Amino acid sequence: MRRLHMIPTGTKIDFIGKKIAFFAFSFCLIIASIGIFGTNGLNYGIDFKGGIMMEVRSNSGPADVGALRTQLSKLGLGEISIQEFGEPEEVLIRIQRQEGDEKAQQAAVEAVKAELKDTVEYRRTEFVGPKVSEELFMDGVMAVALAIGAILVYIWFRFEWQFGMGAVVALIHDVISTIGIFALLGMEFNLSTVAAVLTIAGYSINDTVVVYDRVRENLRKYKKMDLAELLNMSVNETLTRTVMTSVTTLVALLALYILGGEVIRGFSFAMIWGIVIGTYSSICLAVPILTYFVLRRSDDEDEEDSEIEKVEGEGAV
Repeated sequence: MRRLHMIPTGTKIDFIGKKIAFFAFSFCLIIASIGIFGTNGLNYGIDFKGGIMMEVRSNSGPADVGALRTQLSKLGLGEISIQEFGEPEEVLIRIQRQEGDEKAQQAAVEAVKAELKDTVEYRRTEFVGPKVSEELFMDGVMAVALAIGAILVYIWFRFEWQFGMGAVVALIHDVISTIGIFALLGMEFNLSTVAAVLTIAGYSINDTVVVYDRVRENLRKYKKMDLAELLNMSVNETLTRTVMTSVTTLVALLALYILGGEVIRGFSFAMIWGIVIGTYSSICLAVPILTYFVLRRSDDEDEEDSEIEKVEGEGAV
């Protein structure tokens, strides 16, 4: 049985030779992302800015989201988001936080119930206050920061500190560019998006570790080979695995994005972008950065073994 190769065997792409172009592109991408975030900001969801969330179920078959949106927009409650939630009969209604205290929020809920009357069954009603939303936002930032820090420590202990620096630079690049694309498109940024960012970090570091493992193996095997040539060979040897993993993951995510509905569309989009940019950073950033460091070509044990063999050889003579 012939094995499937999306990348031809023996491919020799000069990734290291194009590192300046990769670095320039990534630098522009990060600066643009920061600039767009500073100008547009993020379209925070109710998780981060507070508001009212109501889960309802239609009593007359599949819910007409368009009709519901028209009905509720007349109430003057500000921004209202309506989307299918699970089955066609179930709908999630999000209403921006109303000016005033808890009574104002309750009044908005009663206005919605008065408008919809008995056409729906009310499953769940939640209020997210500004203090809770601020805490959720800070927790999300802390989660991402701690994840990146833990990854740095893991790579440091598994390989060397130089590899850890390369991996963290690639991860920060992925996170900032993801925030930038959300700021550019104005897509809702909520807790599920934070979960997607953490998943992206995990996926990206998995790709990076695979390539780094081959780099370490080749450093021990080819002790006198030029570093740039060795890094190119390592990337090309793992290129088929990297591309096939990314493509198969993207197929599943595209199905989620197209067929999954509005509830997980933001998560799916973040993951799709993350897979693409994470694959790019693992190959075009994390590995080329190693050319600026001095890497050990062998472990202490290997050096000790060679010394023992040398002594034994001299004794035999």
